[in-house]
Amino acid sequence: MRNLIFVFIGFLLSCSPLKKYENTANIFEDEILKLEQKDYQSKSSENSLLFIGSSSIRGWDKIEEDMIPYSTVKRGYGGAHYYDLIHFINRLVKNHNPKAILIFVANDITGSKNRINNHKDLKPKEVKKLFKFIYKSIRKLHKNTPILVIETTPTPSRWKVWDKISKANDLIERFCNSKPQLHYINTRKKFIGDDGLPIKSFFVKDMLHLNRSGYILWSNIIKEKLKKLKI
Repeated sequence: MRNLIFVFIGFLLSCSPLKKYENTANIFEDEILKLEQKDYQSKSSENSLLFIGSSSIRGWDKIEEDMIPYSTVKRGYGGAHYYDLIHFINRLVKNHNPKAILIFVANDITGSKNRINNHKDLKPKEVKKLFKFIYKSIRKLHKNTPILVIETTPTPSRWKVWDKISKANDLIERFCNSKPQLHYINTRKKFIGDDGLPIKSFFVKDMLHLNRSGYILWSNIIKEKLKKLKI
């Protein structure tokens, strides 16, 4: 019986996303260390929002202004994927006691092979699986804190794989709807124009990252959701 238990435990460990994506555990270590150092200077409290995610979070220079009347703490790192965030999520949330945690990660499906770790795009179901792992990891540390997922934005530069991105969005939204205190912020309706294409005027030259107008729209959508949830 003992041998069977060990075999079962070994099987579970081999199936863990941490094992499957162990080669992504150190790629952003330097950036995570810098973010942990920031925790000594500022931590999110029960009156502030903790933003976690990729470059759109890191590069949101006017987040404090845009998110008024909310106070904010941001812990984004450039190029974040769900398959590396799984290794860092505990370190990014453990020192905080926020009013809510907001997550935006948008690089697991891009239409091109990742230049840093040679990973190909993930399938939508795998993106959802990784998000579930992150959700469960946060819940071990923050059992009742509201968690909000900001939808991966439709962008001109990645429009060719929007069908896959939107599928992953839909799967994550469905999962959010099945859990208490887990909410989904839909943005696509505001970023797609009447012609059915992403509105280019919301993006900088690379047609991927938001410009000032894009961030203002983003913040309005987020605050509207927070207000609706009475957070």
